[in-house]
Amino acid sequence: MNLASIIHNSTTSHSISTFHKIYPIYSPSTCPKWLHFQLSPLRIPPPTLVGCIYRQRYSAVVSCLRKSEQREESPTAEKRTQGSGNYVSSVRTVALCVFSAVAFGVGVGFTEGVTKASEFFAGYLLEQSLSVDNLFVFVLIFKYFKVPLMYQNRVLSYGIAGAIIFRLSIILLGTATLQRFEAVNLLLAGVLLYSSFKLFTGEEEDADLSDNFIVKTCQKFIPITSEYNGDRFITLQDGVWKATPLLLTVAVVELSDIAFAVDSIPAVFGVTRDPFIVFTSNLFAILGLRSLYTLISESMGELEYLQPSIGVVLGFIGFKMILDFFGYHVSTEASLGVVATCLSAGVLLSLVKKSDQ
Repeated sequence: MNLASIIHNSTTSHSISTFHKIYPIYSPSTCPKWLHFQLSPLRIPPPTLVGCIYRQRYSAVVSCLRKSEQREESPTAEKRTQGSGNYVSSVRTVALCVFSAVAFGVGVGFTEGVTKASEFFAGYLLEQSLSVDNLFVFVLIFKYFKVPLMYQNRVLSYGIAGAIIFRLSIILLGTATLQRFEAVNLLLAGVLLYSSFKLFTGEEEDADLSDNFIVKTCQKFIPITSEYNGDRFITLQDGVWKATPLLLTVAVVELSDIAFAVDSIPAVFGVTRDPFIVFTSNLFAILGLRSLYTLISESMGELEYLQPSIGVVLGFIGFKMILDFFGYHVSTEASLGVVATCLSAGVLLSLVKKSDQ
């Protein structure tokens, strides 16, 4: 007889004897016939079986609880996974745009010479850095109008298309104006120096856009609804066609880009007068804005020294335009070196400070 059987039999006998002591049973000879019954031995499962059943039930309960937690956390996990996927996709798109710009600049160097290639790269770096600075304002605009995340890319797409058309017109007009009136260089240099002063002294954009001139002007002339209607720009409300807040956001973004062009286009004109170089450098800088916005919106506070470095660059270009007007020419290669050094220093200092924190 094995150990389990001994434990089972001893447990059963002990339980029955205890039962008889507590509840005495009449013998068949003394008790009535209607009380006659046969007492069957109690069947108590062995401890190993009890433990097995307990473990099975415990495992089932734990499994159900885990599945319930997974169902509750699945939306958050799904959003986190989707956000991570968008971030990785944006990084790839930005890298592709930068690689395309570099390849185009190398092609310009082979066909037009090193000087033209240096002008393109200097203009591209200027436009790209200014675009990054301007995207911070776009983040504030989207937050102010509470634009849903799913519609922000559409607003940026229309904004980029409008920016390309507008900047092409301004570049053609600016080239013709600069060729006829050299004194305009001094005006553009003054604009750049003023912008440099604002950036270098750390004057930031107000996060509250309710008093912004562009926002107030658009709200005054564009009747809008109080709520979004999907991705529509215009909707019918109470028998009247009205613009949705999405159209108002597009208008503010477009007008803000026009205001930004007052800084960026003169800066590129300070490097080169070739309209082809000016437009292509603007074009390549703008093409990656939509994906770059995804990266900037998640790291707004990480590039603390970018604005001061851009301020130094704009100040340098402004002084360069003044020197050019008086006959002191600064080479394009030197301009490219100053622009690249200042912007790289701003980014590196920001990353170093973030790592120290």
